[in-house]
Amino acid sequence: MQIAIRTSNQLSQVLLSARKAQGITQAQAAAQIGVQQPRLSALETTSTGSLSLEQLLILFSLYRLEFRVHTRDGEQPDQTEPEW
Repeated sequence: MQIAIRTSNQLSQVLLSARKAQGITQAQAAAQIGVQQPRLSALETTSTGSLSLEQLLILFSLYRLEFRVHTRDGEQPDQTEPEW
């Protein structure tokens, strides 16, 4: 599965679908990232929750997802020297 995510709503939907596909409850996932279940629910349903990058990467690992960055035109950025 490859999905381009450009909005927080799209990310919320991907996280929700991936969590369910892995058979993980919101409470279990929330415990892994150190938040309460209602906060994770808000993230999945209303896109109003916020997570740190570390928490997001933990969820990606838990849900068996991978985080990749590509330029929008499809070319990968030069990985030897970041632009920032």
